[in-house]
Formats: sequence, C-alpha cells, structure tokens
Amino acid sequence: MRTTLRTSKGNATSKAASSARSTNINLRIAPAQRALIDQAARAVHKTRTGFILDAAAREAENALLDQRVFMLSPDKLQALHAAMDAPPDPSETLRALLARKPKWT
Repeated sequence: MRTTLRTSKGNATSKAASSARSTNINLRIAPAQRALIDQAARAVHKTRTGFILDAAAREAENALLDQRVFMLSPDKLQALHAAMDAPPDPSETLRALLARKPKWT
C-alpha cells in the first residue's frame, strides 16, 4: 500500500506506507462501530486499518487547517468582507442550481 503526503505547499509526495509505520495505536470500540467501519472500508476497497488511518489523518488535517490565522491589513480585511458580503454574479449555472429541488426534500 502507498500513501500520499501533502506538503504545506500542496505538493504531493508518495512513500511506502509500511516504511512510515513504526508505532501502534490501540482502540476499544463498540461492535456496532467496528461493523460500520468495516462496511465503509469494504465500500471503498480499503482495509480497516487503511480506512481508519485515512479518516483520522483527514480529520486531523481539517482540525489544524481550521486553526490557521490569516493576518490582513485593515484595507485587505475590508476588501475581503466586501467580497464575502457581495451577492454572486448572476449566471445560468447559478440560476439552474437555485431552481433545482434539493434531493433531501
């Protein structure tokens, strides 16, 4: 199995997963949770371990990315707020999207 690692600049690097693994993590979970994880892992053609590692790494990265601080000058902050508050430019694609009935209703 191979893993893909992303650098802080978004560049992908690949290395053999077996050479990167040198420590264990032991978990105690309910049988229903294990069954759910196993079912999901099979659905995406991964081992239980691979599925758990991928999901945990993705969540860890998201948690860290949520903690990023962006330093902006007052002018740039005002421009960012204006851009976020401005309505999107009308387009046929946007009109079609907004006219479509959501699948969950």
